[in-house]
Amino acid sequence: MKNATLNFVFGPLLFSLQALAQDFPDASQLPPRPELPDPLAMRGGEPIKTKEDWLARRRPELKALFQHYMYGYLPPPPEKIEFALEREDGNYFGGKAAKKEVAISFGPPAMPKIHLLLVIPNAGKKPAPVFLGLNFCGNHAVVNDPSVPPPAGWIYSSCAGVKDNRAAEGGRGSEVDTWAIEQSIDRGYAVATFYNGDIDPDQPDFTDGLHPHFFKPGQTKPGPHDGGTIAAWAWGLHRAVDYLHRDPDIDTERIAVVGHSRNGKTALLAAALDERIALAIPHQAGCGGTAPSRGKIGESVKQINDRFPHWFCGEFKKFNDEPQRLPFDQHCLIALVAPRPVLLSNAVEDTWANPEGQFEMLEAAEPVYRLLGAGGLDAKARPELGKLSGGKLGYYIRAGKHSMTRDDWKVFLDFAGRQLGKRQ
Repeated sequence: MKNATLNFVFGPLLFSLQALAQDFPDASQLPPRPELPDPLAMRGGEPIKTKEDWLARRRPELKALFQHYMYGYLPPPPEKIEFALEREDGNYFGGKAAKKEVAISFGPPAMPKIHLLLVIPNAGKKPAPVFLGLNFCGNHAVVNDPSVPPPAGWIYSSCAGVKDNRAAEGGRGSEVDTWAIEQSIDRGYAVATFYNGDIDPDQPDFTDGLHPHFFKPGQTKPGPHDGGTIAAWAWGLHRAVDYLHRDPDIDTERIAVVGHSRNGKTALLAAALDERIALAIPHQAGCGGTAPSRGKIGESVKQINDRFPHWFCGEFKKFNDEPQRLPFDQHCLIALVAPRPVLLSNAVEDTWANPEGQFEMLEAAEPVYRLLGAGGLDAKARPELGKLSGGKLGYYIRAGKHSMTRDDWKVFLDFAGRQLGKRQ
């Protein structure tokens, strides 16, 4: 497939969620709730007792609540999306894999484009399951391949080879161990990734990236409920899923989304809002992702909003000093993924991400999984160091710090193998 165009009509879903939010009060009017909100109770307190009520009533309400008060509303999917195969190599990793580089565009030429790097195993049955995720330093950093171009725009100064926030050849292959793509290929999994700045550079302004293209005439910054950067990144992951559903080499029933840190927050939100994603691994995602907003350990709502004011919507800042007013906590976002598998993976020294609080979020999400007959946690207490709790709600904690490593990917692959199984 050299080029393809796909048309969408998803507007009514977005409007229905915003219509649902019409009677949501201002954050200051929400009652304080020190305890975790019940994921199986409507905002007014009415209990949810059946799968049908969860799907028809509580799940849509939670989707609207999270977007209204925390992440902001994702932009509508594009009416037209185009895919262009820019480069390919069928003899990758010594013949073990095939590489595709795909440009995904969805509007006027001035809109951002996603540059998706996809590596697919040549061995085994086709189509292949795939891990999809955002990277921090550009596609050229995750493989040591001179044909893969670096990002053209702003990039994190912490990435190797970067000067004046621009990528250079010195960063090529610098994230090979972080992504360990060949290890996934050897296990029969494809890997798809793109630089998060393709959609929205991670800067505290809204002059570039996706946002300006959805502003109303005269608008120069997001409104209080417009999506922040994490919402924009999740939207971008959904567009990559659009492409994966068009690629005959990909098993569309086994798309797993993975991300580290802020990209992990994005991975969980993307899975919560898109049922085409079969499994979610938000790695060390912490506050604003997999750790409780009401938590007393690690990063707080105020700290994350002060340091990264562009990540969430404006309304979320009203909870800086009173996170107990939130009508949800992050266990409810995990519950939105149900009945699909979720793995929370952590490191002992990464206390900023509150590993203990993350296990509590899994415990609090479990009643929804049980209601849906999906199982839940295999562990009754936080698993010991280095041991994967591989139930539908998985947990893993290792020695070390805030990072993503080859050993982490081994755990990701083990979890995906248990939960997604083999293609028949």
